[in-house]
Amino acid sequence: MNNFIKNNRLFAVLIHISVWAVLFSLPYLLSSGQSFDLQKIIEHSWIPLAFYAIIFYLNYFVFINAFLFKKKVALYFIANAIVIAFFIWLNFQLRDYFTAKFPLIEDAKRDFPPKRFFVYIDTLSLIIPLIFSITLRIYERWVKNEVEKNESKNTQLESELQHLKYQLQPHFFFNSLNNIYSLVDISPEKAKETIHSLGILMRYLLYESNVEKVSLKKEIEFIERYIDLMKMRTSEKTAVNVDFPVLTEDLQVAPLLFISLIENAFKHGVSAINNSTIYFSMQIEGSKIKFETQNNNIKKSNADKSGSGIGLKNIQKRLELLYPENYLFRIQETDEIFSTQLEINTQK
Repeated sequence: MNNFIKNNRLFAVLIHISVWAVLFSLPYLLSSGQSFDLQKIIEHSWIPLAFYAIIFYLNYFVFINAFLFKKKVALYFIANAIVIAFFIWLNFQLRDYFTAKFPLIEDAKRDFPPKRFFVYIDTLSLIIPLIFSITLRIYERWVKNEVEKNESKNTQLESELQHLKYQLQPHFFFNSLNNIYSLVDISPEKAKETIHSLGILMRYLLYESNVEKVSLKKEIEFIERYIDLMKMRTSEKTAVNVDFPVLTEDLQVAPLLFISLIENAFKHGVSAINNSTIYFSMQIEGSKIKFETQNNNIKKSNADKSGSGIGLKNIQKRLELLYPENYLFRIQETDEIFSTQLEINTQK
């Protein structure tokens, strides 16, 4: 944000310099090919422009911040009225000076309109830079507020996403430990393999997924390892079918989006008594990722504490934050089957 502000300030300075350079050089450029009258340019162009610049920057740097933005409107108008009155008086002094100095102007003096006409014209002309300065400062303030608002919103979103990710990691670790615990007495060798696989998965969780986007190829490798780890806990009564693509072109995706769906499928799709089937599928269509899970809908007893139930809520919230209006998430549930469909457009 600091670089953004610095770059914009430099750009603004260059714009201001360019605009005033054009305004001050314009009378000279317009007189090209005609007799050049420096005194006339000074009196009718450069002096009024100098007044305009002073009023503009007095408001731009001082009056608007000191009075208008602090809701001291009366003081703001009084300060400007004093400055404008002073410049109108000074303009009359300078006009009289040039009138007295040049005979041609003296001869034409009797044809001049009354002084109140000049007061009226000078007042209107001096109000113009005042209006420009107010407009520009209000616009710049609005832009700054929008940048700060967006920065604050992004910071809040990043914080919330980090919270969701930290919420997921202990949840993932807790369920994995449950798997290892269930294997220790039944199959110590499998328990050792599970601990080794868990170490690899935790390394990915801690060191490789701590970014906004990860390679879909690496995410699939992580998912496959996690499914293998979960399968170690199941018996022969559970069939786990996986249909993942061989990527020809890699995509970037938010990390750990699919784990909760896989975890949920194993949590509710495994039975110790009846045969059950769990199915995972992923398809790639251009920049779209379609992920589907399907499992038997096996009701858990109240005593079953495998999982804290945060998985589906977590993924729904993360999708809203990461892919607003660029995802489709459906849950379909019957007495026999529970399925989810997740579609993400990675080119958001």
